[in-house]
Amino acid sequence: MDLIVTAHHLFTPIERIEHPLVFVEDGKIVEVVSREGREVSRGTRLLDLGDACLVPGFIDVHIHGGSGHDVMESDSTALRAVEQLLYRHGVTSYLPTTITAPLDETLKAVERLANAIASGQGKGNAGRARPVGIHLEGPFISHIRRGVHPPEDILPPTLETFQKLWEASRGCVKVITVAPEVEGARAVIAGATARGVCVSIGHSDADLKAAQDGVAAGARHATHTFNAMRPLDHRDPGILAVVLMDDRISAEIIADGIHVDPLIVQLFLRAKGADGAVLVTDGTAATGMPNGHYRLGSLDVEVKDGKCTADGKLAGSVLTMDKAVQNVMKFASCDLQHAVRLATLNPARTAGLAPQSGTITVGAFADMVALSPRGEVRTTIVRGQVA
Repeated sequence: MDLIVTAHHLFTPIERIEHPLVFVEDGKIVEVVSREGREVSRGTRLLDLGDACLVPGFIDVHIHGGSGHDVMESDSTALRAVEQLLYRHGVTSYLPTTITAPLDETLKAVERLANAIASGQGKGNAGRARPVGIHLEGPFISHIRRGVHPPEDILPPTLETFQKLWEASRGCVKVITVAPEVEGARAVIAGATARGVCVSIGHSDADLKAAQDGVAAGARHATHTFNAMRPLDHRDPGILAVVLMDDRISAEIIADGIHVDPLIVQLFLRAKGADGAVLVTDGTAATGMPNGHYRLGSLDVEVKDGKCTADGKLAGSVLTMDKAVQNVMKFASCDLQHAVRLATLNPARTAGLAPQSGTITVGAFADMVALSPRGEVRTTIVRGQVA
């Protein structure tokens, strides 16, 4: 046995186990039991986390960068810096997320990310989160709700362009954001869905019918709900009504207290329930950095007092996943177990990751985080390794 981990209690996250013993071998969990009535053999490597709560490693399915680096950079050290930052905040797996850029640049970035994903499949890389797929945020978005995405680089949705992106990624695209109302979107949604990609509706001015048509074509997720979306109107409910009310749709939210009001976070969680809500950071290169200017794709963004903007518009965030979990507990008065599910099991299911991802169960990778009762990260474990 490589390692046995114990703590005060464990959230799988569905179940709670008091005084757990988690047995790890070759980077995977081989047994999960309670300490009661079970002895640990002498000479076994035991990691005792004391009064901590052991939970699955956080999974961020929408993040652009951190530590001064963007995931689209060609610098070979960029991802390492991002992954070390994520690790310190409890993230063990993530989807590096592109922003709309010239197609050639996006294809090159996607190829680099695919290489990083392939090289990260081994047992090494202690002290770093692992890229497990790619999220394409653009180029198939609405000009009306583009946010800070460069208008000149937005492209009409076509199967030909999607195929280029898919081939460049070598099948590593897990999520793609599409505005369902744009001409050609339904064909791309259906084509991407057929490839096993999670199509997320977002950066969209869709009315009710267009959003419903997108879901009918295969869309099953929503990108940073409320942000870059047609507002909800009581006579013209539009895309937000579908996102909030359709149980087939999971949905992201950026719970930083800036992108949406804390009361809206509470409303969102009531609408989506325990199964449908997904915490994301939408973090940028500015995450973990002081006030100043940073890059988001090809954009210059400014960070001041925790707010990230470009030309006066919100441009991603400096949120970290552990802080998102803590904020949800505060904003919506939910307990730690509920908040953890939104950052582990739910994003894993959304992105279609490997079976048992986002859980502490037999057969899962030994990706775990020890948290204080308030959700503060104490120790992060990636595939059974502690940095």
